[in-house]
Amino acid sequence: MTEPSGETAPEAAEPTEDLREEAAGTPAPDTSGGPDSAEEPDAGPADDGKAEAAGDADVPEVSEAQAELAAQRELRARIEARKAGKSGSVASGAKLSGTAADLLAAVRAVEGGTASGSAFYEAPEPAPRRPAAGPAPATAVRPPAPERPTAPAPGTTAAVREVLAAGGAPEALAGRVAAVLGEGAAPALREDPWQLLAVPGVRPEQADGFARALLGPACGPGDPRRAVALTVWLLERAAVQGHTALEVEAVRAGLAGHAVPDPEQAVETAVSEGAVLLFQEEETAEEPDDEDVEEASAPAAEREPAAPVLLGLDRYALAEESLADGLARLVRTATAEAWEGGELERAAGAHGLVLHTGGEAARAEPVALAAAARERGLRALVAVHTDGGRSALGAAGAEAVTVAELLSGTAGPGRDEDGAFALDLLVVLDAPQLDVETGAMLVESLPDSCRLVLSGDPEVLGAPGAGRVFADVLASRVCPRIASRVPDPGPLGELVSGIGVGELNRVEAPGKEVVIVPVRDAGEAVHRTVQLVADSVPRAIGVPSEQTQVVTVGHGGSAGTRALNAALKQRLNPGPGRFGGYDPGDRVAYAPAPGRTVTGTVLSADAEGLRLRCGRDELLVPKERVEPELRHGWALTAHQAAGTRWPAVVVVLPGDAAAGLSRPWVYTAFGRAERHLSVVHGADQALPRAVAEGVAPERTTRLRPLLEALLAADGE
Repeated sequence: MTEPSGETAPEAAEPTEDLREEAAGTPAPDTSGGPDSAEEPDAGPADDGKAEAAGDADVPEVSEAQAELAAQRELRARIEARKAGKSGSVASGAKLSGTAADLLAAVRAVEGGTASGSAFYEAPEPAPRRPAAGPAPATAVRPPAPERPTAPAPGTTAAVREVLAAGGAPEALAGRVAAVLGEGAAPALREDPWQLLAVPGVRPEQADGFARALLGPACGPGDPRRAVALTVWLLERAAVQGHTALEVEAVRAGLAGHAVPDPEQAVETAVSEGAVLLFQEEETAEEPDDEDVEEASAPAAEREPAAPVLLGLDRYALAEESLADGLARLVRTATAEAWEGGELERAAGAHGLVLHTGGEAARAEPVALAAAARERGLRALVAVHTDGGRSALGAAGAEAVTVAELLSGTAGPGRDEDGAFALDLLVVLDAPQLDVETGAMLVESLPDSCRLVLSGDPEVLGAPGAGRVFADVLASRVCPRIASRVPDPGPLGELVSGIGVGELNRVEAPGKEVVIVPVRDAGEAVHRTVQLVADSVPRAIGVPSEQTQVVTVGHGGSAGTRALNAALKQRLNPGPGRFGGYDPGDRVAYAPAPGRTVTGTVLSADAEGLRLRCGRDELLVPKERVEPELRHGWALTAHQAAGTRWPAVVVVLPGDAAAGLSRPWVYTAFGRAERHLSVVHGADQALPRAVAEGVAPERTTRLRPLLEALLAADGE
């Protein structure tokens, strides 16, 4: 197939870089839906040795149960104290003794296999169950949409600016530091300069330089404050990559890569300070057979390895535990009913939780389920990931809401006096885009006996935030899974379906539905992309530039989103960028929350900020949030584009993009096109190899074992 002819276009402008952006070069694979991508956590040599038990020799001998109980109480107390002292600094972590030393002994015992990590934590008191959903209340309670956090006080920002200046850090960071660390930010930074790592975009070498300038000779790579901050930073960065926890060996390797002299002690300090949590999930109990009995009596070296010891942050641990509990509650409380209809209808009538899988065409099935439920007199609602996903539903989209609108209360049913949605059935489309925190908030808002149907394509890229909710629930096999038999139509459907099973097939495209544009290098890739969007696709395909979306592998590099957006702006909407780098008519990608991207167009600007048109809504981005939350949006990453489709899509694959390609990435990027797909192809054999072999990196999560354990306990 040949490319539509077109005229030449101006070359790409050089993108600007700042503290948060990666150096130009090989484009980093996109892993988030935010304005910028993050790199993979540092890898280091694995530590194959087992930790030795440690403790204070003077501690009186106690039973194993007493030691574990003391350990869990100590840890929980430290976590609560840390939460209460939110604005304070991270303690320096002096040598531990007494009860704290017992805690570390217990930590090492878990790693050595002599104790279970689950014993470190008391099971939380079960939340009081809501009564089963009854008739809709006469007056639904709709809380107002949550307001953005107020800007830090001017005095706080000024004090932070002084500390940053003393440490040689950019004073422009003052607003973000004050927003993250709160009113006590200035004294907290002076006492513990590595708290600067809590600000998104700040890297360890920058925090180290800041600490050296403030602390002088007292600063060293083994400082316990540095150890705690780096451990948290590694886990936060892993969360951007989708992990809710990391194996302890991976964290130690990351710390070693940042010159921490004793990574093992660093991890123990972070645990003892309550900055991170320790887990070891227990396998679901099964009836032993003869082989199991024989294996149990075998020498330890011959047994199957135990579940890995994990480290995580409390926010993701609590979210996964809450989500698992909420899903199990829906499974337990739904009353089986005989619903007439197809396989999906019958499953939804009989179960509180149902999974539905399929491609774009299959989205009609759960939408029809919700319509049928409403005809039965039930309170049913469809939620989608993006406004574009709602528009793709056509007339049915008028009654749908986005997940963000539902949770904020700006759309959907009201909440009852217990805070639960007035719903009998919730259908969530694009369910693979649910991160664990959003999923937990959503499920916790559903009343007992409500039915939940999660629908999506398991082949697409996972959620831009931490967790893999849809994949974990699918793998747990705790509820019915209904696979759609409706194929996606046409040449595009045939192409994407083949990619899903690992085959990159040549398809017949008489209407130029698929066009391959070969290029030699990244510069030519940018040139041809601009030509396609500005001229060739509108003229040959009939899709205007404003309905054509560019998708590329990452933000950085010579053909990443920054370079492509600079070139596309120059051609499609040239201007001086007089409103913080933007002009009216610019296409933008707006990230109001981490992992959530909304595309739109700049309308105007005033003293309050930048005004956007995003779907059917007009939004105001306050001027202090324009720089961290807004980017030009002619070109997006595949994660940012997930959940939305456009009439025409141009996928850019320069030669240096090979490292970022995988089958889910190609499947997602190619599947964004409704009528036409142009592939600017310079990756040579990396593309078919990625489709055939390129499995996306696994995410480390805890939801599956948590959910399996909860429901296995019901069956005992």
